[in-house]
Amino acid sequence: MQEERSCNGQLTNAHQETAVNSRIEQEEERKLIRRLQMMMNMVMQVIAQDASLTVDEASRMIADSREAALAMFPGKELAYDLIWKPRFQRLMVERFRLQ
Repeated sequence: MQEERSCNGQLTNAHQETAVNSRIEQEEERKLIRRLQMMMNMVMQVIAQDASLTVDEASRMIADSREAALAMFPGKELAYDLIWKPRFQRLMVERFRLQ
């Protein structure tokens, strides 16, 4: 994309708006990522610390958190499977002594 500059070398208004919009989108994505991290950490803490939680309840929480994550980031199933799935599997093995 070719930049249009005014006589003094400044970006034109259209390019400035594009740059601002890009920064806003990046900030919104960072907020979503932070929200996702907080949500996943809370689910992991509940599974790890709630002694009355059953395996089925924990599994349902994990499935629900996956649905929420994919609603926040559509089409990112592979990223979920690479990042969060192993963590939840490890937690379930530790918490419920699963094999």
